[in-house]
Amino acid sequence: MDIANAKCNSCGQSMVIKRIECSQCGISTEGEFEVPPLGQLSAEDQVFVHAFIRYHGSIKKMEKLLGISYPTVKNRLRAITATLDTSFAAPSANTQVLQELAAGEITVEAALQKLS
Repeated sequence: MDIANAKCNSCGQSMVIKRIECSQCGISTEGEFEVPPLGQLSAEDQVFVHAFIRYHGSIKKMEKLLGISYPTVKNRLRAITATLDTSFAAPSANTQVLQELAAGEITVEAALQKLS
C-alpha cells in the first residue's frame, strides 16, 4: 500500500498517519500527521514532479527523459497543478502574525501593530 495515497476502504477519505518512528534509534511520536500535498500525489506524479524540479523546469529535458511530447509534458503539469491547487491555501498575513506571537518571536504590542 502506498501510505502517502492511502484512502479509507469504507468511505474513500484520506487516511492520517498516527505514529512515526525513527528507524535508527526507535524513538516514536504519536499523534495525527497529515501527508503534505506533494506526498498525496500518485507515485507516478511524484516522480514526474521530482524530475521536473531536478531538471530546473526544462520541458525539453522532460521530453527527452520520459520520451514524451511537449504537449504531453504540459498536460501532465496542468493535471498535477490542478490536483495541488485544490489543497493549496497560502496562510493569511494574520495567521503569520499569530504564529510569530505564539512562538514568542514578537511581542503582543508588535502583533497588534502588524494586525492593524
